[in-house]
Amino acid sequence: MKTLTRLFVLLFSFVIYSCTTTTETVREAAPEPISTATYQEVYRPAYHFSPQENWMNDPNGLVYFDGEYHLFYQYNPKGIQWGNMSWGHAVSEDLVHWEQLPVALEMEDGIMIFSGSAVVDQNNSSGLCDDGQACMVAIYTAHTDSLQNQAIAYSNDRGRTWTKYEGNPVLDENMKDFRDPKVFWYEEESKWIMALAIPQEQKIRFYESFNLIDWQRMSEFGPAGFVDGIWECPDLFKLTIPETGEEKWVLLVSYNTPNNGSSMQYFVGDFDGTTFTSDNTEDLILTLDHGRDFYAAVTWNNVPDERRLMIGWINNWLYGQDFPTSPWRSAQSLVRRLELKAFPEGARLVQQPVDELLKLRKQSLHDETVELQEGDNYLSLEGVEGKQLEIVAEFAYEAINTQAEAEKLAGEFGVKVFKGEDQETVIGYDVATQQIFMDRTNSGDTSFHDGFADRTVALMPVDDGTVKLHIFVDHSAVEVFGNEGYVAMTNRMFPDPGQDGVEIYSVGGKVTLKSLDIWEIESIWNSEKTSGAE
Repeated sequence: MKTLTRLFVLLFSFVIYSCTTTTETVREAAPEPISTATYQEVYRPAYHFSPQENWMNDPNGLVYFDGEYHLFYQYNPKGIQWGNMSWGHAVSEDLVHWEQLPVALEMEDGIMIFSGSAVVDQNNSSGLCDDGQACMVAIYTAHTDSLQNQAIAYSNDRGRTWTKYEGNPVLDENMKDFRDPKVFWYEEESKWIMALAIPQEQKIRFYESFNLIDWQRMSEFGPAGFVDGIWECPDLFKLTIPETGEEKWVLLVSYNTPNNGSSMQYFVGDFDGTTFTSDNTEDLILTLDHGRDFYAAVTWNNVPDERRLMIGWINNWLYGQDFPTSPWRSAQSLVRRLELKAFPEGARLVQQPVDELLKLRKQSLHDETVELQEGDNYLSLEGVEGKQLEIVAEFAYEAINTQAEAEKLAGEFGVKVFKGEDQETVIGYDVATQQIFMDRTNSGDTSFHDGFADRTVALMPVDDGTVKLHIFVDHSAVEVFGNEGYVAMTNRMFPDPGQDGVEIYSVGGKVTLKSLDIWEIESIWNSEKTSGAE
């Protein structure tokens, strides 16, 4: 094999086209025909969920019930920017293909429906389920300009219609900022637990209930970790560390600052049914996703195979309302499976895309063992292009034992996507600093905000000189999982039409491309059941 490029041109070259679709959607209770251009617009993700039109932000009410994964989300039914907050609704049988349903919970009487969660009331503890059968109960923040309190709604028809509880609110502390309830069943004491954000105080407050209606305050956690912005959208769940068999609790917290925008952190610790205690040292901040565009992520309740599954909003409050997209704005991430693993530095969350995504792989190419010598090397994969790709590239470099060696052999390597004559998005690894990075400073349209063109980095220590980059490219979104999910990094970008190339590169020291796999990814909007009423 003389060159990787030549082999790809002769044997595996293909062109990847943008998605096409002919689907139906629901505005009210009945389906309406939609334009054949829907889900083909410039920058529209092909395999990340986005609503047919209008504004979307936080995922809400993630719950599995009767064969369906429910995804509710903050939604403006009337416009492309934030406002009129209601709960949009989509369902999936496989965590990949989503069917958009009518708005589930609508703003009424000036009360917006802010973020929250949903549960399956298996034993009718609330008394709201017909004939004592299991039903779905949503717990959400009812918002006005001067007050936030917690309310519930219930559904006895698999989430297709909802009734707001006549006794709302079920929890009111007479506070202006008091929101985002995440509720789950705590088996050890047969009760419901609510984690709730006190944003301006950087605290998470915990409540208990035996019927989802009467709530008692138990404890608070925080301030801790990152405390320079407001805290939002908590989630609390238990995971087992496979290396030790130890059970630990993980607390997710989203935070937002007016100057630097949105991000997420997490704490690893213990929960005794009343109080959460963090194992994190005082100066330790554990970042959930090191990109600029991953926020408000929460996990599903009631998943049948006991996986811990998470989805997040791939956007940032700093600039997200100005994205150059229409008639929709915002998307959700791919569904990720979370695990807690032991590393020399301590227990850390590891994130991987769910296996269900494998069904979207189409044409593929594969090669291995290509030596990239010292200097600047660029392998432009002629004929390999597109904006719906999955890429797995594994690199190996000479181990560095001293700083002097690092200075001599220092370099970087990685993958460039959305590559054209004057644009590119770079996903790489810096050997000297042991950092994975994504550079979107020359990625396309960045004119809508001065702070958008940037470079995100994360520490990813490598002992054996092996770096694996698992990359998902979807029109205006890139998700990267480094070294089997030790690092996750998500960013949006808006390349010009025709900027579709893929390139492998190295700069500096000698690098081996151990293996490379690239798949064309099918659009999730090609199936008959994608958007519309049942």
